Amino acid sequence: MPLALLNVVGLTPDLLRHAPQMSAFSHGDVTPLTPVFPAVTCTVQASMTTGLAPHAHGVVANGWYHRDQAEVRFWQRSDRLVGGEKIWEAAKQRDASFTCANLFWWHNAYSRGDLEVQARPVYKADGRKLPDIYCNDARWRDILQNELGPFPLFNFWGPMAGLASTRWIADATLHSHDHFAPTLTLAYLPHLDYGLQKLGPDHPDIKQQVLELDTVVGEMIEHFHAAGTRVMILSEYGIQATKPQDAAVFINRHLRALGHLAIRQEDGLDTLDPGASTAFAVADHQAAHVYLAPGIPAGQAAEIAASCRALDGVDQSLRIDHPRAGDFTLVAQHGRWFTYDFWTDDAQAPDYARTVDIHRKPGYDPRELFADAGKAAIGFKLARKKLGFRQLMDVIPLDTDLVRGTHGRTDLPAPHGPLLIGAQAGPDPVPVTAVKQHVLQALAR
Repeated sequence: MPLALLNVVGLTPDLLRHAPQMSAFSHGDVTPLTPVFPAVTCTVQASMTTGLAPHAHGVVANGWYHRDQAEVRFWQRSDRLVGGEKIWEAAKQRDASFTCANLFWWHNAYSRGDLEVQARPVYKADGRKLPDIYCNDARWRDILQNELGPFPLFNFWGPMAGLASTRWIADATLHSHDHFAPTLTLAYLPHLDYGLQKLGPDHPDIKQQVLELDTVVGEMIEHFHAAGTRVMILSEYGIQATKPQDAAVFINRHLRALGHLAIRQEDGLDTLDPGASTAFAVADHQAAHVYLAPGIPAGQAAEIAASCRALDGVDQSLRIDHPRAGDFTLVAQHGRWFTYDFWTDDAQAPDYARTVDIHRKPGYDPRELFADAGKAAIGFKLARKKLGFRQLMDVIPLDTDLVRGTHGRTDLPAPHGPLLIGAQAGPDPVPVTAVKQHVLQALAR
Protein backbone atom coordinates (compact mmCIF):
# COMPACT_ATOMS: atom_id res chain seq x y z
CA MET A 1 0.00 0.00 0.00
CA PRO A 2 1.39 3.46 -0.86
CA LEU A 3 2.69 5.41 2.11
CA ALA A 4 3.31 9.08 2.92
CA LEU A 5 5.89 9.82 5.64
CA LEU A 6 5.42 13.33 7.01
CA ASN A 7 8.30 14.80 9.01
CA VAL A 8 6.65 17.35 11.31
CA VAL A 9 9.77 18.83 12.87
CA GLY A 10 9.62 19.63 16.58
CA LEU A 11 6.29 17.88 17.24
CA THR A 12 6.16 16.11 20.60
CA PRO A 13 3.47 14.19 22.51
CA ASP A 14 3.05 17.23 24.75
CA LEU A 15 2.45 19.55 21.78
CA LEU A 16 0.22 17.04 20.01
CA ARG A 17 -2.61 17.93 22.41
CA HIS A 18 -2.82 21.32 20.65
CA ALA A 19 -3.25 19.62 17.24
CA PRO A 20 -6.81 18.27 17.02
CA GLN A 21 -6.55 16.82 13.52
CA MET A 22 -3.26 14.99 14.10
CA SER A 23 -4.53 13.82 17.50
CA ALA A 24 -7.70 12.42 15.92
CA PHE A 25 -5.63 10.77 13.20
CA SER A 26 -3.38 9.08 15.76
CA HIS A 27 -6.24 7.28 17.56
CA GLY A 28 -3.82 7.09 20.49
CA ASP A 29 -1.18 5.32 18.36
CA VAL A 30 1.73 7.51 19.45
CA THR A 31 5.17 5.95 19.91
CA PRO A 32 7.98 7.97 21.53
CA LEU A 33 11.20 8.01 19.53
CA THR A 34 14.68 7.98 21.04
CA PRO A 35 16.98 10.09 18.86
CA VAL A 36 20.62 9.49 18.07
CA PHE A 37 23.26 11.97 19.20
CA PRO A 38 23.47 14.63 18.10
CA ALA A 39 19.69 15.05 17.80
CA VAL A 40 19.90 17.50 14.91
CA THR A 41 18.17 17.47 11.54
CA CYS A 42 20.67 15.91 9.15
CA THR A 43 21.96 13.32 11.61
CA VAL A 44 18.54 12.11 12.72
CA GLN A 45 17.15 12.02 9.19
CA ALA A 46 20.11 9.93 8.03
CA SER A 47 19.52 7.51 10.90
CA MET A 48 15.83 7.27 9.99
CA THR A 49 16.44 6.56 6.33
CA THR A 50 19.34 4.11 6.82
CA GLY A 51 18.58 2.51 10.18
CA LEU A 52 22.16 3.24 11.21
CA ALA A 53 23.88 5.23 13.94
CA PRO A 54 25.98 8.31 13.01
CA HIS A 55 29.27 6.45 13.30
CA ALA A 56 28.01 4.15 10.54
CA HIS A 57 26.26 6.52 8.10
CA GLY A 58 28.73 9.37 8.67
CA VAL A 59 26.36 12.33 8.98
CA VAL A 60 27.81 13.39 12.33
CA ALA A 61 26.04 16.78 12.47
CA ASN A 62 24.34 19.32 10.21
CA GLY A 63 27.87 20.20 9.14
CA TRP A 64 31.43 19.20 9.86
CA TYR A 65 35.08 19.99 9.21
CA HIS A 66 36.48 18.53 6.01
CA ARG A 67 40.01 17.74 7.08
CA ASP A 68 41.31 17.22 3.57
CA GLN A 69 40.18 20.70 2.49
CA ALA A 70 40.53 22.42 5.87
CA GLU A 71 37.02 23.83 5.52
CA VAL A 72 33.81 23.67 7.53
CA ARG A 73 30.69 22.98 5.46
CA PHE A 74 27.09 22.97 6.64
CA TRP A 75 23.82 21.95 5.02
CA GLN A 76 25.16 19.94 2.14
CA ARG A 77 22.63 18.27 -0.12
CA SER A 78 24.13 15.19 -1.72
CA ASP A 79 22.77 11.75 -0.84
CA ARG A 80 26.26 10.41 -1.52
CA LEU A 81 27.43 11.79 1.82
CA VAL A 82 25.14 9.33 3.62
CA GLY A 83 26.54 5.83 4.07
CA GLY A 84 24.34 2.77 4.21
CA GLU A 85 21.28 1.47 2.38
CA LYS A 86 18.35 3.91 2.35
CA ILE A 87 14.68 3.04 2.72
CA TRP A 88 13.98 3.55 -0.96
CA GLU A 89 16.93 1.38 -1.99
CA ALA A 90 15.78 -1.48 0.25
CA ALA A 91 12.20 -1.17 -1.00
CA LYS A 92 13.33 -1.14 -4.63
CA GLN A 93 15.25 -4.35 -4.10
CA ARG A 94 12.12 -6.03 -2.77
CA ASP A 95 9.86 -4.68 -5.52
CA ALA A 96 11.20 -3.39 -8.82
CA SER A 97 8.01 -1.35 -9.37
CA PHE A 98 8.57 0.68 -6.18
CA THR A 99 8.95 4.45 -6.62
CA CYS A 100 9.84 7.22 -4.17
CA ALA A 101 9.25 10.97 -4.07
CA ASN A 102 11.39 12.85 -1.53
CA LEU A 103 10.51 16.48 -0.90
CA PHE A 104 12.88 18.58 1.20
CA TRP A 105 14.44 15.92 3.40
CA TRP A 106 18.13 16.83 3.58
CA HIS A 107 20.72 14.88 1.58
CA ASN A 108 18.17 13.81 -1.00
CA ALA A 109 19.97 15.12 -4.10
CA TYR A 110 21.41 12.60 -6.56
CA SER A 111 19.89 9.68 -4.70
CA ARG A 112 18.36 6.56 -6.19
CA GLY A 113 14.91 7.94 -5.51
CA ASP A 114 12.62 8.72 -8.42
CA LEU A 115 11.74 12.31 -7.56
CA GLU A 116 13.90 14.68 -5.50
CA VAL A 117 12.89 18.22 -4.58
CA GLN A 118 14.73 20.52 -2.20
CA ALA A 119 15.59 24.18 -1.66
CA ARG A 120 18.47 25.42 -3.76
CA PRO A 121 18.83 29.19 -4.17
CA VAL A 122 20.52 30.75 -7.14
CA TYR A 123 23.57 32.73 -6.00
CA LYS A 124 24.27 35.54 -8.43
CA ALA A 125 27.71 37.07 -8.98
CA ASP A 126 26.51 40.44 -7.72
CA GLY A 127 25.66 38.99 -4.31
CA ARG A 128 21.95 38.40 -4.81
CA LYS A 129 20.31 35.19 -3.59
CA LEU A 130 17.29 34.18 -5.66
CA PRO A 131 14.65 31.70 -4.45
CA ASP A 132 14.67 28.42 -6.35
CA ILE A 133 14.50 24.66 -5.90
CA TYR A 134 16.50 21.69 -7.10
CA CYS A 135 14.59 18.88 -8.76
CA ASN A 136 16.06 15.91 -10.58
CA ASP A 137 13.23 16.39 -13.08
CA ALA A 138 13.89 19.87 -14.45
CA ARG A 139 10.49 19.94 -16.12
CA TRP A 140 8.74 19.28 -12.80
CA ARG A 141 10.80 22.02 -11.13
CA ASP A 142 9.31 24.51 -13.57
CA ILE A 143 5.79 23.11 -13.27
CA LEU A 144 5.80 23.34 -9.47
CA GLN A 145 6.97 26.94 -9.40
CA ASN A 146 4.65 27.96 -12.24
CA GLU A 147 1.64 26.48 -10.44
CA LEU A 148 2.55 27.32 -6.84
CA GLY A 149 4.69 30.41 -7.33
CA PRO A 150 8.41 30.63 -6.53
CA PHE A 151 9.53 28.66 -3.52
CA PRO A 152 9.33 31.06 -0.53
CA LEU A 153 13.01 30.72 0.37
CA PHE A 154 13.00 33.62 2.82
CA ASN A 155 10.20 31.95 4.76
CA PHE A 156 12.15 28.68 4.85
CA TRP A 157 14.92 30.17 6.99
CA GLY A 158 15.85 33.54 8.40
CA PRO A 159 13.94 36.26 10.29
CA MET A 160 10.82 35.73 8.14
CA ALA A 161 10.78 31.93 8.51
CA GLY A 162 7.28 30.65 9.06
CA LEU A 163 4.22 28.83 7.82
CA ALA A 164 4.50 29.92 4.17
CA SER A 165 7.38 27.53 3.47
CA THR A 166 5.59 24.59 5.07
CA ARG A 167 2.44 25.41 3.10
CA TRP A 168 4.41 25.52 -0.17
CA ILE A 169 6.14 22.21 0.58
CA ALA A 170 2.80 20.61 1.49
CA ASP A 171 1.21 21.79 -1.76
CA ALA A 172 4.22 20.63 -3.77
CA THR A 173 4.03 17.26 -2.05
CA LEU A 174 0.37 16.78 -2.94
CA HIS A 175 0.94 17.93 -6.53
CA SER A 176 3.83 15.50 -6.87
CA HIS A 177 1.84 12.68 -5.31
CA ASP A 178 -1.09 13.21 -7.67
CA HIS A 179 1.13 13.39 -10.76
CA PHE A 180 3.65 10.61 -10.09
CA ALA A 181 1.67 8.33 -7.72
CA PRO A 182 4.84 7.21 -5.86
CA THR A 183 4.82 4.18 -3.60
CA LEU A 184 6.56 6.21 -0.88
CA THR A 185 6.30 9.98 -0.40
CA LEU A 186 8.54 11.80 2.09
CA ALA A 187 7.85 15.41 3.07
CA TYR A 188 9.73 17.71 5.45
CA LEU A 189 7.49 20.29 7.18
CA PRO A 190 9.70 22.75 9.11
CA HIS A 191 7.28 25.39 10.39
CA LEU A 192 7.10 24.47 14.08
CA ASP A 193 10.89 24.29 14.43
CA TYR A 194 11.22 28.04 13.94
CA GLY A 195 8.87 29.15 16.68
CA LEU A 196 10.22 26.64 19.17
CA GLN A 197 13.77 27.95 18.74
CA LYS A 198 12.73 31.61 18.74
CA LEU A 199 10.17 31.53 21.54
CA GLY A 200 10.79 28.28 23.43
CA PRO A 201 8.33 25.40 23.88
CA ASP A 202 6.49 27.05 26.80
CA HIS A 203 5.64 30.32 25.08
CA PRO A 204 1.88 30.91 24.73
CA ASP A 205 2.18 31.58 20.98
CA ILE A 206 3.39 28.03 20.33
CA LYS A 207 -0.12 26.66 20.76
CA GLN A 208 -1.29 28.78 17.83
CA GLN A 209 1.66 27.73 15.70
CA VAL A 210 0.88 24.07 16.36
CA LEU A 211 -2.71 24.71 15.36
CA GLU A 212 -1.61 26.38 12.11
CA LEU A 213 0.60 23.44 11.28
CA ASP A 214 -2.17 21.02 12.24
CA THR A 215 -4.43 22.59 9.63
CA VAL A 216 -1.88 21.98 6.89
CA VAL A 217 -1.13 18.43 7.99
CA GLY A 218 -4.84 17.69 8.35
CA GLU A 219 -5.41 18.70 4.73
CA MET A 220 -2.54 16.45 3.65
CA ILE A 221 -3.92 13.49 5.60
CA GLU A 222 -7.35 13.94 4.02
CA HIS A 223 -5.83 14.21 0.54
CA PHE A 224 -3.64 11.12 0.95
CA HIS A 225 -6.47 9.02 2.38
CA ALA A 226 -8.73 9.99 -0.52
CA ALA A 227 -6.02 8.71 -2.87
CA GLY A 228 -5.67 5.42 -0.98
CA THR A 229 -2.32 6.32 0.54
CA ARG A 230 -1.51 5.47 4.13
CA VAL A 231 0.06 8.19 6.33
CA MET A 232 2.71 8.07 9.03
CA ILE A 233 3.85 11.13 10.98
CA LEU A 234 7.13 11.53 12.81
CA SER A 235 9.45 14.16 14.21
CA GLU A 236 13.21 14.32 14.65
CA TYR A 237 13.71 15.76 18.13
CA GLY A 238 12.07 17.69 20.91
CA ILE A 239 13.15 21.25 21.68
CA GLN A 240 13.82 22.26 25.26
CA ALA A 241 13.75 25.76 26.68
CA THR A 242 17.07 27.52 27.13
CA LYS A 243 18.19 29.14 30.33
CA PRO A 244 16.74 32.66 30.67
CA GLN A 245 20.21 34.17 30.41
CA ASP A 246 23.71 33.06 29.46
CA ALA A 247 22.52 29.85 27.79
CA ALA A 248 25.18 30.00 25.06
CA VAL A 249 28.51 28.25 25.58
CA PHE A 250 31.32 30.10 23.78
CA ILE A 251 33.53 27.12 23.11
CA ASN A 252 35.68 28.80 20.45
CA ARG A 253 36.33 31.84 22.62
CA HIS A 254 37.50 29.43 25.30
CA LEU A 255 39.89 27.75 22.87
CA ARG A 256 41.05 31.15 21.62
CA ALA A 257 41.85 32.28 25.17
CA LEU A 258 44.04 29.20 25.54
CA GLY A 259 45.90 30.12 22.34
CA HIS A 260 44.58 27.27 20.17
CA LEU A 261 42.61 29.23 17.56
CA ALA A 262 44.33 30.70 14.52
CA ILE A 263 42.71 34.04 13.71
CA ARG A 264 43.66 36.20 10.77
CA GLN A 265 42.50 39.69 9.89
CA GLU A 266 40.51 40.20 6.71
CA ASP A 267 39.51 43.77 5.92
CA GLY A 268 40.02 44.58 9.59
CA LEU A 269 37.73 41.80 10.87
CA ASP A 270 38.45 38.47 12.56
CA THR A 271 38.35 35.30 10.48
CA LEU A 272 38.82 31.77 11.78
CA ASP A 273 41.53 29.73 10.06
CA PRO A 274 40.61 26.13 10.93
CA GLY A 275 43.51 24.52 9.10
CA ALA A 276 46.06 26.53 11.06
CA SER A 277 44.37 26.09 14.45
CA THR A 278 45.65 23.73 17.12
CA ALA A 279 42.05 23.16 18.21
CA PHE A 280 38.69 24.65 17.23
CA ALA A 281 35.04 23.66 17.55
CA VAL A 282 32.21 23.25 15.07
CA ALA A 283 29.13 24.18 17.08
CA ASP A 284 25.77 22.62 16.27
CA HIS A 285 23.02 23.29 18.81
CA GLN A 286 23.85 21.19 21.91
CA ALA A 287 26.79 19.43 20.27
CA ALA A 288 30.25 20.77 19.53
CA HIS A 289 32.79 18.76 17.54
CA VAL A 290 36.30 19.74 18.62
CA TYR A 291 38.95 19.14 15.97
CA LEU A 292 42.64 18.95 16.83
CA ALA A 293 45.58 19.64 14.55
CA PRO A 294 47.16 16.54 13.00
CA GLY A 295 50.09 15.18 14.98
CA ILE A 296 49.28 17.05 18.15
CA PRO A 297 51.08 15.43 21.15
CA ALA A 298 48.84 13.15 23.20
CA GLY A 299 49.51 15.10 26.37
CA GLN A 300 48.44 18.39 24.79
CA ALA A 301 45.34 16.76 23.32
CA ALA A 302 44.39 15.47 26.77
CA GLU A 303 44.87 18.93 28.30
CA ILE A 304 42.62 20.53 25.66
CA ALA A 305 39.92 17.91 26.20
CA ALA A 306 40.06 18.35 29.97
CA SER A 307 39.79 22.13 29.74
CA CYS A 308 36.77 21.86 27.43
CA ARG A 309 35.02 19.39 29.73
CA ALA A 310 35.54 21.79 32.63
CA LEU A 311 34.02 24.75 30.76
CA ASP A 312 30.81 26.11 32.27
CA GLY A 313 27.84 24.77 30.32
CA VAL A 314 29.53 21.56 29.17
CA ASP A 315 27.99 18.35 30.47
CA GLN A 316 30.29 15.71 29.05
CA SER A 317 32.45 14.72 26.09
CA LEU A 318 32.19 11.59 23.98
CA ARG A 319 33.65 10.09 20.84
CA ILE A 320 31.78 9.45 17.58
CA ASP A 321 33.92 6.92 15.80
CA HIS A 322 33.88 8.37 12.29
CA PRO A 323 36.57 10.33 10.38
CA ARG A 324 34.21 13.28 9.92
CA ALA A 325 33.59 13.70 13.65
CA GLY A 326 35.70 15.81 15.95
CA ASP A 327 38.54 14.26 17.92
CA PHE A 328 36.01 14.54 20.72
CA THR A 329 32.46 15.87 20.86
CA LEU A 330 31.05 17.98 23.67
CA VAL A 331 27.49 17.76 24.97
CA ALA A 332 25.90 20.90 26.42
CA GLN A 333 24.08 20.87 29.71
CA HIS A 334 20.28 20.97 29.68
CA GLY A 335 19.12 24.42 28.62
CA ARG A 336 22.54 25.34 27.19
CA TRP A 337 23.80 25.39 23.58
CA PHE A 338 27.06 26.00 21.74
CA THR A 339 27.66 29.07 19.63
CA TYR A 340 30.35 29.16 16.95
CA ASP A 341 31.51 32.71 17.88
CA PHE A 342 35.29 33.00 17.78
CA TRP A 343 35.69 36.79 18.08
CA THR A 344 36.08 38.51 21.43
CA ASP A 345 34.87 41.94 20.36
CA ASP A 346 31.62 42.25 18.39
CA ALA A 347 33.20 45.09 16.43
CA GLN A 348 35.66 42.51 15.08
CA ALA A 349 33.02 39.93 14.07
CA PRO A 350 33.24 38.92 10.40
CA ASP A 351 30.70 40.53 8.10
CA TYR A 352 28.81 37.26 7.60
CA ALA A 353 28.09 37.02 11.34
CA ARG A 354 25.30 39.59 10.96
CA THR A 355 23.80 38.00 7.86
CA VAL A 356 21.83 34.87 7.02
CA ASP A 357 24.72 32.81 5.69
CA ILE A 358 24.28 29.14 6.47
CA HIS A 359 27.16 28.00 4.27
CA ARG A 360 29.92 30.39 5.35
CA LYS A 361 29.51 30.29 9.11
CA PRO A 362 31.67 27.58 10.75
CA GLY A 363 28.73 26.48 12.91
CA TYR A 364 24.98 26.59 13.24
CA ASP A 365 23.56 30.01 14.17
CA PRO A 366 19.98 30.17 15.52
CA ARG A 367 20.23 33.97 15.74
CA GLU A 368 19.52 33.98 12.01
CA LEU A 369 15.85 33.64 13.00
CA PHE A 370 15.94 37.17 14.43
CA ALA A 371 16.44 40.64 12.97
CA ASP A 372 17.80 43.70 14.73
CA ALA A 373 16.55 46.10 12.06
CA GLY A 374 13.01 47.31 11.35
CA LYS A 375 11.01 46.31 8.27
CA ALA A 376 11.69 49.66 6.65
CA ALA A 377 15.46 49.29 6.99
CA ILE A 378 15.35 45.71 5.71
CA GLY A 379 13.11 46.75 2.83
CA PHE A 380 15.55 49.50 1.87
CA LYS A 381 18.45 47.06 1.78
CA LEU A 382 16.44 44.57 -0.28
CA ALA A 383 15.44 47.29 -2.73
CA ARG A 384 19.07 48.23 -3.26
CA LYS A 385 19.96 44.61 -3.94
CA LYS A 386 17.14 44.27 -6.46
CA LEU A 387 18.42 47.37 -8.23
CA GLY A 388 21.79 45.67 -8.62
CA PHE A 389 23.72 47.48 -5.89
CA ARG A 390 26.03 45.48 -3.66
CA GLN A 391 24.33 45.54 -0.28
CA LEU A 392 25.32 43.66 2.86
CA MET A 393 22.16 42.30 4.52
CA ASP A 394 23.61 42.80 7.98
CA VAL A 395 20.36 42.57 9.94
CA ILE A 396 21.09 39.58 12.21
CA PRO A 397 21.82 40.34 15.89
CA LEU A 398 24.76 38.88 17.80
CA ASP A 399 22.87 38.59 21.11
CA THR A 400 22.76 34.89 22.05
CA ASP A 401 20.18 35.49 24.80
CA LEU A 402 17.51 35.93 22.13
CA VAL A 403 17.45 32.16 21.48
CA ARG A 404 14.80 30.47 23.64
CA GLY A 405 14.85 26.87 22.42
CA THR A 406 17.54 24.33 21.57
CA HIS A 407 18.06 20.62 20.91
CA GLY A 408 20.70 17.97 20.40
CA ARG A 409 20.58 15.97 23.62
CA THR A 410 18.92 12.56 23.57
CA ASP A 411 17.63 12.37 27.14
CA LEU A 412 14.49 14.51 27.08
CA PRO A 413 11.47 12.94 28.81
CA ALA A 414 9.21 11.10 26.35
CA PRO A 415 6.40 13.73 26.44
CA HIS A 416 8.92 16.34 25.27
CA GLY A 417 10.80 14.21 22.73
CA PRO A 418 10.14 13.13 19.13
CA LEU A 419 7.34 10.78 18.16
CA LEU A 420 6.05 8.33 15.58
CA ILE A 421 2.35 8.13 14.66
CA GLY A 422 0.70 5.48 12.55
CA ALA A 423 3.32 2.75 12.71
CA GLN A 424 1.44 0.61 15.25
CA ALA A 425 4.74 0.32 17.11
CA GLY A 426 3.24 0.44 20.60
CA PRO A 427 3.58 2.87 23.50
CA ASP A 428 7.18 2.02 24.46
CA PRO A 429 10.01 4.20 23.08
CA VAL A 430 11.80 2.96 19.98
CA PRO A 431 15.06 4.30 18.50
CA VAL A 432 14.93 6.48 15.40
CA THR A 433 17.06 3.81 13.72
CA ALA A 434 13.93 1.62 13.79
CA VAL A 435 11.97 4.01 11.55
CA LYS A 436 13.36 2.44 8.39
CA GLN A 437 12.06 -1.00 9.34
CA HIS A 438 8.65 0.34 10.36
CA VAL A 439 8.33 2.10 7.00
CA LEU A 440 9.31 -1.04 5.10
CA GLN A 441 6.80 -3.06 7.09
CA ALA A 442 4.06 -0.54 6.34
CA LEU A 443 4.86 -0.65 2.62
CA ALA A 444 4.54 -4.43 2.68
CA ARG A 445 1.03 -4.40 4.15
